[in-house]
Amino acid sequence: MSNIALTPDEYENLLADDRKGVFARLRQTITKHLPPGFEETISYGMIGYVVPISIYPAGYHCKTDEPLPFLSIASQKNFIALYHMGMYADEKLLQWFQIEYPKHAKSKLDMGKSCVRFKKMDDIPFDLIAELAQKISVEDWINRYESMFKKS
Repeated sequence: MSNIALTPDEYENLLADDRKGVFARLRQTITKHLPPGFEETISYGMIGYVVPISIYPAGYHCKTDEPLPFLSIASQKNFIALYHMGMYADEKLLQWFQIEYPKHAKSKLDMGKSCVRFKKMDDIPFDLIAELAQKISVEDWINRYESMFKKS
């Protein structure tokens, strides 16, 4: 995307027509299933779901004036990406996702440390993403984040 979006709706509206429907469905799946407390925003140039400063005033350790990131979605040149920090921080959650993925998608899992890349728009496992989105509450994410990343 060449234009910079200031809101999640703007981000979605700037997408190419062939991505809009799939991306809107992914966004709706996440917002419908995330536990209460997460906030949808623009974070790092993509749609992000964060723990707001009002809930976690310490902010993100890299940039303490920014909310704590948790999950993001982005439209990249050749794929749609889902970034889930919980899978990066929780080996059991990552293993669960890796085992469940083939049960929900025809394509092979294309994944980095926290990034799942969807190159085939018609093979995004929305039900699995809905289940993943519900697995970590705001409180659980704060506790995991502090135990893994925050230096005392």
